[in-house]
Amino acid sequence: MAYQALYRKWRPGTFEDVKGQEHIVTTLKNQIKLDRIGHAYLFCGTRGTGKTTVAKIFAKTVNCLHPIDGSPCNECAMCKAIDAQTSMNVIEIDAASNNGVDNIREIREEVSYSPTEGRYKVYIIDEVHMLSTGAFNALLKTLEEPPSYVIFILATTEAHKIPITILSRCQRYDFKRITIDTIADRLSELIEKEGLDVEPRAVRYVAKAADGSMRDALSLLDQCVAFYIDSRVTYDNVLEVLGAVDTSVFSRLLRAVLSQNITEAVYILEEIVVQGRELYQFVMDFTWYLRNLMLAQNADNLEDILDISSENLAALKEEAALVKPDIIMRYIRVFSELSGQMRYSTQKRVLLEVALVKLCKPSMERNLDSILNRLANIEKQLEQGVIAVAPDQAGEVSKMQQTAREIPAKAEARPKAMSEDIRQVVARWGQIVSDLPDSMAAMIKNIQVSQADDSTLLLACESEMQKTYFEQENHKKELEAIIGDKIQKQLSVRAVTLSAEQPQQTEAFIDPRKINLEGVDLIYED
Repeated sequence: MAYQALYRKWRPGTFEDVKGQEHIVTTLKNQIKLDRIGHAYLFCGTRGTGKTTVAKIFAKTVNCLHPIDGSPCNECAMCKAIDAQTSMNVIEIDAASNNGVDNIREIREEVSYSPTEGRYKVYIIDEVHMLSTGAFNALLKTLEEPPSYVIFILATTEAHKIPITILSRCQRYDFKRITIDTIADRLSELIEKEGLDVEPRAVRYVAKAADGSMRDALSLLDQCVAFYIDSRVTYDNVLEVLGAVDTSVFSRLLRAVLSQNITEAVYILEEIVVQGRELYQFVMDFTWYLRNLMLAQNADNLEDILDISSENLAALKEEAALVKPDIIMRYIRVFSELSGQMRYSTQKRVLLEVALVKLCKPSMERNLDSILNRLANIEKQLEQGVIAVAPDQAGEVSKMQQTAREIPAKAEARPKAMSEDIRQVVARWGQIVSDLPDSMAAMIKNIQVSQADDSTLLLACESEMQKTYFEQENHKKELEAIIGDKIQKQLSVRAVTLSAEQPQQTEAFIDPRKINLEGVDLIYED
């Protein structure tokens, strides 16, 4: 006999074999025992949770000649015929490929014929949400008032796509995601029956990777066993087959990001790539790791929810203490966005590297959580007594500090400027502007100058922003010091706006662009 996949070979044959759906199994068994069987059922839930399996068991039980406590005997002729898929009483329809009106009309014609053997004719319509609007309308009347010997079981993963008129005519049962513990126990049971050698830690990881689906868990286990045939399947083997990484990598990567060490973070990513790990799976696992950190920070007694041992939980809490909750939230946001981008991208590595740089450099983003991240880093530096200054800013900061120290001493040593000195400044204004620092030269552009009194130079600004700039003490002192160096006199500067002056007074201001003095070398900047 040809090899049969584990999920097919070990598909439950009785209600007792169904795991993780006890609330549904109990209800259906009681209905059968009390003969309170409905005419239409709707089974909803994610993939691999047992919807089709329970439907087949239910169809087999209602036709079983010798049911046992609401479950099929699996020994009578009806049970064997249904298992062999030769019974005319159980009709399975895939609505994904049979979704037209004509397909439903065939069902309407068939239900008029009673079963030749057994009690009920059961129609199992899988992926029922794929039916067209016309098909739903054609099914509606039959679903509402079927013959007494007909049962409809509709199965779907997307119940919200089914019309309310259909939903209101069915008993709805929602299949839950199966817990990791339940899946792991079932896998261990089947591993023992199959005579396989699988490390318990590996079984646990397969159960977690299945994401609540028993069928997916069996398929993953089948894949791992086939790769390491005739040998023990270890945790590392499972990671290699599934393209996953050891959780210790997440801790290393987190510490590299927290220390803003981009080089180390990229090296860790390089290791993952060289090992042949799937980058999308890595992003999903790291996001899950960050989720665990967040929960470890904010709640206690989470061993069951986090699904980790007490030893690993202690290590997780130690790492959680290294980072603030709002920073973790930012990391989760970045990686959640990344997972959506990577799904269909051909440059997964590049996108992941960009995300790591974002985590290490919060200044690259302008949203709220990145700003909070930067503030947290500053607070940490202040607590350590370290104030970081960007390299390109260090020289400028040093120059400003030096200028601030020198200005008072120089100003006190110089004589006070006279009217003639101020007129000289006006005449040489173009040259003075050319010697200003770039930041100040851009701000002083188009400003007109005049004499306010014997020792005061008046700056007539075109905008309020210019006026505010030169009213700031550090900028005012810097300009006074530069002009004082030119004339070797002590003067003061006062900024006003042209709009604040009387119209007849505007002529008193001199526009340096219109100065034409023979014998004076002037440098103009437009």
